[in-house]
Amino acid sequence: MDVPEQTSDAVLDSVVVGAGQAGLAASWHLSRRGIEHVVLDAEAHAGGAWQHRWDSLGMDDVHGVADLPGSPAPRTSARPANVVVPDWFADYERSHDLPVVRPVHVDRVEDEDGLLVVRAGERSWRTRTLVNATGTWTRPFVPYYPGASAFAGEQLHPADYPGAEHFRGRRVVVVGGGASAVQLLGELAPVTDTLWVTRRPPVWRDRFDAAAGLAAVTAVEERVRRGLPPASVVSVTGLALRPQEQEAARLGAYDRLPVFARVEPHGVRWADGRYEPVDVILWATGFRAAVDHLAPLRLRGPEGGIALLPVRGDVQGATTAARDPRVQLVGYGPSASTIGAPRAGRRAALAVARLLADGEAAAS
Repeated sequence: MDVPEQTSDAVLDSVVVGAGQAGLAASWHLSRRGIEHVVLDAEAHAGGAWQHRWDSLGMDDVHGVADLPGSPAPRTSARPANVVVPDWFADYERSHDLPVVRPVHVDRVEDEDGLLVVRAGERSWRTRTLVNATGTWTRPFVPYYPGASAFAGEQLHPADYPGAEHFRGRRVVVVGGGASAVQLLGELAPVTDTLWVTRRPPVWRDRFDAAAGLAAVTAVEERVRRGLPPASVVSVTGLALRPQEQEAARLGAYDRLPVFARVEPHGVRWADGRYEPVDVILWATGFRAAVDHLAPLRLRGPEGGIALLPVRGDVQGATTAARDPRVQLVGYGPSASTIGAPRAGRRAALAVARLLADGEAAAS
């Protein structure tokens, strides 16, 4: 496929920003419908956020990877996930001749005379619609705690996690109540001393069926529909220990403490005066949606989130920005998971096709 590196007078039907799982799925569905588009990816190589995951993360450790359209996801492998999934994405791009341009870091998206202009430095692309698939990996979230800037030890986020061996012999406090905290404690506790702190007591589940999954995604969709900042889908599903985390459980790694009140140079202190010396703070405190480049479009509402139009009968199908139907967000809110993203890519392509058809009808 002849991929436009940038456009000047030409106007594309759509631009997809991001070539992770959601972006690739959207591109495949756009291509199937004959919609002229380009996929702009900030990474130098295929693989999205997967290429930056830690080396010890195997395919048996990830929380499910959905199939891409026409290509089943790799299930097991002796190689790490940060190799297996990027290889799969790269092969997918080649085999389906998807119009990916990289590396392109999109700075902003603006409205000019009824068209969307996607800008990346000196380059720009003019388009009738936009599919935003930038995910969250580039926006790790670390909360503010008094004294954190004076901590003499090391502070990391899972986005920077170098593997368990890096921490051997060092006391680590893991902050956060999500699945990533549980998984990292499972790796760390057998090799070093750990503490686990969370803002709320963790909710453990014995099983997770389709009904529970629907309830969790519905809760996230409700927030997005109201224009609230989206909560993680994983954050509302509850926690479960896998076989590889049982040794950490035996060692007491999941005996949770409430979050400390402040950080001191060599440890953390609670409001009641309790003090624990630590060498490392691992902030497993999640990510935020990477949507700052959309700020010129003023999509956020007064509640701080980007409201999406609901889709009747499909809580994971909400992708259309309520304030600007030209913009589709995939991997945002209810579709922000490796399971929901490909489905959202299809919904976004359908919405783009309908908008373009409506525009042609109005012009005729």
